[in-house]
Amino acid sequence: MATVILPRVMEVGPGAIEKLPALLATFGCKKPLLVTDHMMVKLGYLDKLQTLLAASHIESDVFADTVPEPTAASIQAGVDKVKAGDFDAVVALGGGSPIDSAKAIAILGKHGGRINDYRFPRVVSEPGLPIIAIPTTAGTGSEVTRFTIITDESTDEKLLCSGVGFMPVAALIDYELTVSVPPRTTADTGIDAMTHAIEAYVSKKASPFSDSQALAAMKLIGPNLRRAYHHGDDAKARAAMMLGANLAGIAFSNASVALVHGMSRPIGAFFHVPHGLSNAMLLPAVTAWSIPAAQERYADCAKALGFAHMDDDTATANGKLLAELAAINRELQVPTPADFGIEKARFFEVRHTMAEQALASGSPGNNPRVASADEIVALYEQLWA
Repeated sequence: MATVILPRVMEVGPGAIEKLPALLATFGCKKPLLVTDHMMVKLGYLDKLQTLLAASHIESDVFADTVPEPTAASIQAGVDKVKAGDFDAVVALGGGSPIDSAKAIAILGKHGGRINDYRFPRVVSEPGLPIIAIPTTAGTGSEVTRFTIITDESTDEKLLCSGVGFMPVAALIDYELTVSVPPRTTADTGIDAMTHAIEAYVSKKASPFSDSQALAAMKLIGPNLRRAYHHGDDAKARAAMMLGANLAGIAFSNASVALVHGMSRPIGAFFHVPHGLSNAMLLPAVTAWSIPAAQERYADCAKALGFAHMDDDTATANGKLLAELAAINRELQVPTPADFGIEKARFFEVRHTMAEQALASGSPGNNPRVASADEIVALYEQLWA
């Protein structure tokens, strides 16, 4: 049996952002805190939101100091602002990092404590302030997930926090907000979304519901990832990627991610690699290692993504999947760890710690082929081969 948790309202399509004042009224919210980052301020998106709210006589305040790969320290000023003010909602504007930050701020601002108190395996079912998420990248799917990831900088560990308390009450999914996203971010977030869809489909927690979302996501992402990367103003490709990322988010929120994500988070925490990029570094090697345990499932992925023909046999489809994942990394200029600037000696020094952190997140246990700590270490080492 599958338990499905979703936002109560999703507005999907161009101009969806304009529904924000009406949505706040629907939930009886009169004073939102807008959580965003400096890029959204610079691009004028924050100003657009505030103008919309002011026209509807809705008072708001702003916390714009979220950072990529948020930390316990980076969200603290936002938490303090919620505690000191009389806010009745949190509106998250931006990519996965502002949305993840907003989720933590909404819970900690209402219930107190430290983010460490809310880490997995604790399940956070108590509601925080209502969250309305407005994604501006086609990637994390955070607007439709019951997860947030915050780094504890005292231990360099990415904490996975999970539960219905982190699920936004609403999401405004407007692909027009992604047209300004640069190629590097388009690639990283797009591969992140593709990874979500693949891992949700092969996850041990997959269900017919999550399968339907994952396959639909792959059919949108496969043919459009390269187009959105090379032609950022291609509205059809941007719209397909935005919807694909959203469906992939729904899929993995209800089926969980697996080994790629489990191994990706420690790389991000130790070496400050953007999340989608560390997924991309790992995806070909981890997929090759995992295929023997779920050959039919991975072949389905190859076909849904458009990498293999529908009449290809399983082995042929999986061969094409691996070839295409490697080709995408080359074409979208995904760096190796060395190219990114990671020092090999330091990487090898912490590889056992990273393996332990990966296992502690719980995600590797959902993989069709479950890895031991030593096998995870060997996969990390393979990134340097």
